[in-house]
Amino acid sequence: MSDHKKYHYPKQLSIVRFLLKAESIRKNPIPFHKKFFDQFGDTFSLKIGKTKHVILSRDNEVAEYILQKNHKNYQKSELQTKFISKYLGHGLLTANGDFWLKQRRLIQPAFHKQKMNQLVQNMQQTIVAELQDLPEENAVALFPIMNQLAFNVVAKSLFHLSVSEEKLSRLKIIINDVQEFLIKEIRLPYKAFWFKISGQIKKHQALALESDAIIKEIVEERITSKSQQNDLLDMLLETRYEDSGESMSTQQLIDEIKILFIAGHETTTNALTFTLQLLGNHPEVQQKVFEELTAIASETDDIVEQLQKMTYTNAVLNESMRLYPPAWITDRENIADDTLLGYSIKEKTLIGVSFYELHRNPKYWENPEDFNPERFLGDQKKQSYQYFYPFGAGPRMCIGLGFAMYEMSLTLAYIIKKYKVVSADKNIKINPLVTLKPVGAAVTFSKR
Repeated sequence: MSDHKKYHYPKQLSIVRFLLKAESIRKNPIPFHKKFFDQFGDTFSLKIGKTKHVILSRDNEVAEYILQKNHKNYQKSELQTKFISKYLGHGLLTANGDFWLKQRRLIQPAFHKQKMNQLVQNMQQTIVAELQDLPEENAVALFPIMNQLAFNVVAKSLFHLSVSEEKLSRLKIIINDVQEFLIKEIRLPYKAFWFKISGQIKKHQALALESDAIIKEIVEERITSKSQQNDLLDMLLETRYEDSGESMSTQQLIDEIKILFIAGHETTTNALTFTLQLLGNHPEVQQKVFEELTAIASETDDIVEQLQKMTYTNAVLNESMRLYPPAWITDRENIADDTLLGYSIKEKTLIGVSFYELHRNPKYWENPEDFNPERFLGDQKKQSYQYFYPFGAGPRMCIGLGFAMYEMSLTLAYIIKKYKVVSADKNIKINPLVTLKPVGAAVTFSKR
């Protein structure tokens, strides 16, 4: 049976039309996604060559199906695994199949809510130390401040105070350099040969090995010292595989720590930057956050109890991540032939779900372009959560969800109680790379 008779795909975007726009799509795919969704519907396809099919969707049914209902038939694509693992190793973010499941089961307990509660004091101290000297009364670039903060919160949560600033600084430089090059490799595949012969791949693989050496030294120092720091490293060292009772190998621990650095600081940086920009554009919402935080502070001094009471603050963070999801798109490939939305699709079809577009799809959201935290309060909350994917969904939902929400809530609490925030520009600009990055975000902090 011929390929086109056996398989059936959603409305197809012409490959010629796609190639004519390829350079513009590479620079910023979001406007083109929106245009094609408006033209073809919530799901459309593209055929590359004779056999490769790509589906792009903003349909909640597709997201639910590949991430939850039939997740066993859908694994992360080479785009997410091959390029990233070359520099970050084989950790939770890059693994597939049985090995991923084994690692997930091993690491999950370290991110249990009770464990996260133990990290809150460290987190709070780091946030206060980083933000106590914010520049006042003049517009200041927001992203670098949030980036430094988020990196140090992850670093101090992983290693408490047992690591020198010099080592942490070097790790940050390496991770940033490797990430930037990784984005180039993914977005500029036609330059692959040049990256190789010019030595850029070799250079960044050497940087990755240097980061391995730094982390290995930190891990070995901790094991030798036998000291208890009550940090994530301690929790990871204590984990044991169910079948063998053994701990992770040092190399596996290094790979997982690198993933935690990458996943744990860039997405939070982006989310905090967008949230503060939005609050700077919406003083009435900012005032409600301030009033909630002031009331909570008068009720209890316990940080964990305060976090549990931040209902409106959490709604603000959720609405910010609805409009600007840091992990703005995900993809999967089906292991075996399948039926999706009534279409018969071939194995190894690449399926992309744009959370950015799904979160703004008028089929699911009333006035989707409006910033309205009320969506995540009261009776509306349950409805909104059905179509909300800031941390993914299903078994591969982000393991650090609780950690990220604690960190962002504590950061907002510190800033909004102390400062009024005003955005320098009402327009929020974005750059959709591996994560959704803010561009040119600037605010003014004024003492309350």
